[in-house]
Amino acid sequence: MKSLVLRLLLAGQLGAQAQFVDISQQAGLIHSMICGSHDHKTQLIETLGAGIALIDYDNDGFLDIFTVTASTLGSAAGPAPTNHLYRNLHNGKFQDVTEAAGLSHSGWGQGVCAGDFDNDGFTDLFVTYYGQDVLYRNTGKGGFQDVTKAAGLSDKQASPPRWGTGCAFLDYNLDGKLDLFVSNYVQFDPKTTPNACRWKNQPVLCGPLGLKGGHNRLWRNASVPGSIRFEDVSAQSGILKPGERYALSATTIDYDRDGWPDLYVAVDSQASILYHNNRDGTFTDRAMESGVALSEEGVAQAGMGTAAADFDGDGNLDLAKTNFVDDLPNLYRGLGDGSFEESAVASGLGRHRDFMGWGIAFLDFDNDTWPDLFLVNGHIYPNVKGVQYEQRRLLYKNMGNRKFLEITESAGGALTKQKSSRGLAVGDFDNDGNVDVVISNLNEPPTLLRNTGGTRNHFLNIRLIGTQANRSAIGARVTVKAAGRILVQEVRSGSSFLSQSDLRLHFGLGPVAKIDKLEIDWPGGSTQIVDGVEIDRFLTVKEAR
Repeated sequence: MKSLVLRLLLAGQLGAQAQFVDISQQAGLIHSMICGSHDHKTQLIETLGAGIALIDYDNDGFLDIFTVTASTLGSAAGPAPTNHLYRNLHNGKFQDVTEAAGLSHSGWGQGVCAGDFDNDGFTDLFVTYYGQDVLYRNTGKGGFQDVTKAAGLSDKQASPPRWGTGCAFLDYNLDGKLDLFVSNYVQFDPKTTPNACRWKNQPVLCGPLGLKGGHNRLWRNASVPGSIRFEDVSAQSGILKPGERYALSATTIDYDRDGWPDLYVAVDSQASILYHNNRDGTFTDRAMESGVALSEEGVAQAGMGTAAADFDGDGNLDLAKTNFVDDLPNLYRGLGDGSFEESAVASGLGRHRDFMGWGIAFLDFDNDTWPDLFLVNGHIYPNVKGVQYEQRRLLYKNMGNRKFLEITESAGGALTKQKSSRGLAVGDFDNDGNVDVVISNLNEPPTLLRNTGGTRNHFLNIRLIGTQANRSAIGARVTVKAAGRILVQEVRSGSSFLSQSDLRLHFGLGPVAKIDKLEIDWPGGSTQIVDGVEIDRFLTVKEAR
């Protein structure tokens, strides 16, 4: 594969290639994501790791980094590990402001999603846990306030404790307020759960099979001025109807383009879920009939991370999903009629079965208008013979013909470093016009990969502010028309593997000199045309009243 990439480069078919450089240490990202023992794992809860987020919590125009950490089994010497918030100092460095921001929370953290649930102009956070999920309200004064109990989200009476994993803010009823979806994994009790199983004829910890699955939940934002309140509508909305599932990452997507947000949920060892929004406050699982529940052979897969984008430029959003080792990722091509076609092998994603995939994201790393794919990997068994526990990343370049080409080795040595990685978020942290990557690694500090560019292609970065719609504009659909190409993206919360990417939308524009049309479909049905948009800009668009 390396020689093929070299030949294409020499032939000019790939053009100048962007490079990713690991700047984690000099950036000040020093705290490890702790998840059980690094050398030997005995319980399922030690394997998932945790997510990571890129958010602009202080509204200074630069992305900050929030890292989630899990914990350890039993007692450990020293202080318990906590999540961390790193403030972007605008010079390639970050400052740990966790304590000052009120985010020094310990526990078995899992996932994170972001959105302005109270429409006050500041991005809030939701963090999932084994035990009690936590809702943080951004005070707008450099910190966060734990409003879990006040919002009615306290869940400490559950037995066994709930195991929250993926999450996403979305306005499912289009009332202008962000609601909250939470995936739940397994009904897990470390005291009674078996921990002696076998995999490839070797003793390992036990996976989810044989255990009761979790119940996904939907919380309706019932807040009124002066108070914060979320109401559990899981039962009446139909979110519970798929039954007990080993649910992990969640991705919001309006897959049928009816203006109402739907949800795709990766499920471990069972059929995945596509919650179709019925536009009456209820959802129906249509994963089977839409073709995104099982593998191409009709087999349930161990789904981990999810992502959505229009990878082939036909105006329809597509889905991608990572899976367990000895399997391939999924690439479901949206056909425009509410159904999808499995395209992983046909598109060139069928080479690697030896990677265990977790975080996955579409990003146009070279700004050539075609969304590329970034995947992070890592095994769950550090002590099994014949298993590569730490694994490299995978970068697939979109060739623009419904084909991907793996170019990992040609995109910088940082991508071939081996880690047992989990969370993945993408966004332009230094505002240089190139999309960067941040990764969470088991029992190691996060990895920050700076995209050094290498191309002369143009870009447009768009931040949306809702007025009638939710202020974060989650669910908005943006269409950019330039040089005969139609580029489509949605603003979304959550996605990847238990992680949150930049809420701004980054469009690679290639060599174009101007944008012909910028169209925004806001949640709630209004459409806005923005004229006179210049290229190579960070643009903020407020919803017209």
